[in-house]
Amino acid sequence: MPLLPLTKPTKVKDQHLKHVLALTFATLLISTSGSLGRYISMPAPVTIWWRSFLALFLLLGYCKYKNITLKINSKRDLGAFVLSALFMASHWITYFIALQLSSVAIGMLALFTFPIMTAFLEPLFSKTKFDYMHLLLGAMVLLGIYILSPELDFQNDSVKGILFGLLSAFCYALRILILKQYVTSYHGSSLMFFQLLIISIILLPALFLYDTSNISTQFPFVIILALVTTAIGHTLFIQSLNHFKVSTASIIGSTQPIFGIIIAFFFLNEIPTWNTFFGGILILSTVIIESLRSRK
Repeated sequence: MPLLPLTKPTKVKDQHLKHVLALTFATLLISTSGSLGRYISMPAPVTIWWRSFLALFLLLGYCKYKNITLKINSKRDLGAFVLSALFMASHWITYFIALQLSSVAIGMLALFTFPIMTAFLEPLFSKTKFDYMHLLLGAMVLLGIYILSPELDFQNDSVKGILFGLLSAFCYALRILILKQYVTSYHGSSLMFFQLLIISIILLPALFLYDTSNISTQFPFVIILALVTTAIGHTLFIQSLNHFKVSTASIIGSTQPIFGIIIAFFFLNEIPTWNTFFGGILILSTVIIESLRSRK
């Protein structure tokens, strides 16, 4: 009998550890997008179409298995989903262009300016008051971007990669803000399904506009991108929000560039420069600071 009070807290700790490991694993899976996006040698719109199309059916099977409804409640919701899917497609395409132009480290770090962009844009989408602390965090991000590429030469591929990464972050921030109001009325997996369905439709012309002759050699990696990164990784990450605050998930999620850089080191032999290291610390610090502040 004296042991009974000790077993319950132990079980709670074990469950918490299990959820933390699941969230970290989901983050690791999503981090594979960096190396896969740089390695796959196809036009970005074609890669994103295949990624969305294949992941669409995987997610459809999951939703059917879990009895998750795939009904859209109104035309207004449909309009919002189409708009958010356009931003999601733009985010993925510009992100993959950034990876192909620069490196996994630069592409992922430039993308991770999106939390600060979201903080700046949020007052335009809701009644949230502007927080002047975001000016300081924004300045840290700009300094981090400057350290990543101190020479502003628009002919330089690394600079182009940073700019496309920033555009990708901007599109992703808009997508998050549009979908934010629907997370309480729709299951996360159904929202992702709608996104993938719409992206598969709007990017279908890319198959006829770009050369897709080498898809046979790239298909194994595209399947990994669709299955591991998109379907499994994003689904696990969404499920983890049932056990953590968004701020906590954001802090753990901010390890994506770190995982991405490690994966790129082993599989692509990419070694980040000291500029990338110090600039990355500044950018990721703003994500962690903002996530900790959002807990209050």
